[in-house]
Amino acid sequence: MSKKCDITGTGVMSGNNVSHANNKTRRRFLPNLQVVSLLSEKLGKVFKLKVCSKTLRSIEHNGGLDSYLESTSNTKLSKEAQKIKKQIAKA
Repeated sequence: MSKKCDITGTGVMSGNNVSHANNKTRRRFLPNLQVVSLLSEKLGKVFKLKVCSKTLRSIEHNGGLDSYLESTSNTKLSKEAQKIKKQIAKA
């Protein structure tokens, strides 16, 4: 099970734990993924997706899945989100 957002493709990032003595050890920053069901009003379908919380806030801010995908460029979307965007554009 990959730790990637189904819409934006946000994944695991890496960095350092830095101690008070300035010792550096590698660590991983995991995205805050939630499994949610998002309704597409134009298609009348429900999509069950793994979405990070930042993306979920952006979707709600834009007024739903349809308007979020229409306002976001394809370069910022994952392959699965681009497929959903094409289906919405046809409808």
